[in-house]
Amino acid sequence: MQNSEGLSTTEVLGISKKYAEEHGIDDVVVASTGGETGEKTIDHFDPKKFNVVVVGHSTGFGRTNEQELSEAAVAKIEKAGGKVFVGPMIFHNINSAIGEKEGYSSGDLVADTLRLFGQGTKVALECVLMAADAGLVEAGKSVLSIAGTGDGADTALLIHSANSKNFFDSRVQEVVVKPREVRNLIFY
Repeated sequence: MQNSEGLSTTEVLGISKKYAEEHGIDDVVVASTGGETGEKTIDHFDPKKFNVVVVGHSTGFGRTNEQELSEAAVAKIEKAGGKVFVGPMIFHNINSAIGEKEGYSSGDLVADTLRLFGQGTKVALECVLMAADAGLVEAGKSVLSIAGTGDGADTALLIHSANSKNFFDSRVQEVVVKPREVRNLIFY
């Protein structure tokens, strides 16, 4: 595992690409809110050689009926051969609704436990589950998932993919890069 302290998104993507090539990983899933990280990912991972899936926030995440992933970024990613998915977020949508009404949900507990390893860890696992549910990566494969804390990428994990209904079949197989310093392990 490499510590991502002080590394840029571009450097994290470079480390991730080297890892994918050395380990024969074909599937790369990346979280991207506005699209910039997704665009940088297709610059590193050629969608003709890798199954690149960019996962954005669900529509309405920030504001009702608003999609944060820019149309220009989606067009660039798809033109290059990458795939884009926005849809229900495994650890957010229904759990937030239940949490607001009841005070807490079991899904919040899972998400908060994953955040102990960093926000990027929670997001990386969530994006693989979402991509598998959308049929964009196969369940039961080793998938490289790249995510971050707030802005850009600071985490890359090798994840054994699963559909969300089989959440406990998923596994974090290896930590490629993530933040180490407590001040960078932000808990939302």
